[in-house]
Amino acid sequence: MPEHNFRACSLRMELRHLRYFIEVALEENVTRAAEKLHVSQPALSRQVKDLEEELGFLLLERSAKSVALTEAGRVFLEEASSVLERLDEGVERARRVAESSGGELHVGYAPSLTVKLLPPTIRAFQAKFPKVKVKLHDMSSEEMLGGLRSGTLSFALMLEGKSRSAGGCQFKPLRKEAIRLAVGRGHAFLGRAQVSVADLKGESLIGFSKEEYPEYGDMVGRLLKAANLRKKLTEEHESVSSLVAAVEAGMGVSVVTESLRCLVGDRVQLLELDPAPESLVVGIAWKERKLTSAERSFVELAVLAAKEEGE
Repeated sequence: MPEHNFRACSLRMELRHLRYFIEVALEENVTRAAEKLHVSQPALSRQVKDLEEELGFLLLERSAKSVALTEAGRVFLEEASSVLERLDEGVERARRVAESSGGELHVGYAPSLTVKLLPPTIRAFQAKFPKVKVKLHDMSSEEMLGGLRSGTLSFALMLEGKSRSAGGCQFKPLRKEAIRLAVGRGHAFLGRAQVSVADLKGESLIGFSKEEYPEYGDMVGRLLKAANLRKKLTEEHESVSSLVAAVEAGMGVSVVTESLRCLVGDRVQLLELDPAPESLVVGIAWKERKLTSAERSFVELAVLAAKEEGE
């Protein structure tokens, strides 16, 4: 093996020795330390003994049920902890330098839910990280979940209910979305302050695809059930643009979120429902991991944008 490769492998071994020893010393129990480190107890004991052999003195006094630091072990614990702390600080500093020089964030989103939230978030982020490119992906809920699981998406702006089914993902709520009824400009409901959910009985109800947006189907189902209505969607659409076009053409009415108003202008009208359905929670989701400083900033700026929008 070339000399430089041997030294790299040796360095990795020494760092692992230090981390293992520190965990055993803090837990004062090899079994508990092994569980936290996700290694077998015999392997952990062997690593610590190898470290002692390399150093030439004992770090631990061992009994049947526990371990205790020797005087030399207490000194070494302090020094080893300092070394790893410095290493972590160095990694973070290097990460910040790397992030400031470039990279990409891939963000999945649903246009109707994020029309007010996404633009200010991206503007603020690009001002802070001008060399990090943000790539947006207009996706269905299922596509966003797949992107988070596979790691092809850094973040997804989505509904809270759907994010709960994504194992290993974090979710931070950002804002609430009121539920409205979208109708065409010539519809008989126009002019009403509110539309009773019961009045939907005689209407053609169109909406988003249950396959691509299962949480939408769940929401409409809860709304109809509360009014003792049994209705099925007469049309299912995979995009906001096609759904709005159908409503505008008078093909039916649709249950939508308030933020759709920013996308459609006066093409369709959004009316309040009675009783008012529970608002939906929109937030930012990501695969559980240690976020980079750029990623943390993106989350923080999304929270700030949502707060400023609500003021």
